[in-house]
Amino acid sequence: MPAPLTEEQNRRAREDLLDAAEKLFYERGVQTVGMDQVRAASDLPLKRIYRLFPTKEDLVVAMLRRRDLRWRASLAARVEQVTDPRERVLTVFDWLADWFAEPGFRGCAWINAHGELGSSSPAVLAEVLSHKRAFRAQLAEWVRAAGAPDAADAVFLLAEGAVVTAGITGDPASARQARSAVAALLAQQGGETTDPSGSAPASIS
Repeated sequence: MPAPLTEEQNRRAREDLLDAAEKLFYERGVQTVGMDQVRAASDLPLKRIYRLFPTKEDLVVAMLRRRDLRWRASLAARVEQVTDPRERVLTVFDWLADWFAEPGFRGCAWINAHGELGSSSPAVLAEVLSHKRAFRAQLAEWVRAAGAPDAADAVFLLAEGAVVTAGITGDPASARQARSAVAALLAQQGGETTDPSGSAPASIS
C-alpha cells in the first residue's frame, strides 16, 4: 500500500495543476479544454485532480483567484517603485503596455472567463467581480494619493478599456492612449502632470 501523500506533495501537485490549467485555459479558452488535456499537461491522474478540485468550475475559480493575486502584486511592485504620486498612476499604464506586448497575451483572463461562463456559473462570476473590485480599489488608492479622488472611476474605466482594446487588437497602443488621457485628467484635477508619450488612438479592425 503506497504511503499517504504529504502536505508538501499535495501543495506541489496543486500548484502544478493550476499552472497547467491556467496556461491551457488562457491560451485556448475554458470550454474548449477538456479535463483529459489538463491531466496530460499536469501529468497528474484524473483521480488525483478531482480530489484536489471536485469540479472543473472549482479549478477555474482557483486559477482565477491565484492569477488575481499574482497579477495585482506584479502591478503594485512596479508602481510602488515610483515615488511621485501622479507618476505612480501613469506607471499603471506603462505596466499595462508591457503586459499587452508580452508573447501570448490573450486579453483579460477574467473578462474571457466571464464571456464563456459568467452567465452560467455564479462562482466564476463572483470571482470575476472580486478581481475587478480589487483592481478598482488598488487604482483608487493611488489616484487618491495623487490628489484626484474624484478621478478614480475614470482611471479605472480607462484602464479597463485599454485592456479590452488590446485584447481585441493585439496592439499595446491602447495603454499609451489611456495614459495620455489619465495625464490630462490628473492635470485638470490640479496637478502638473504632462504626458509626452501619446500617439494616435488604436483602431479596431
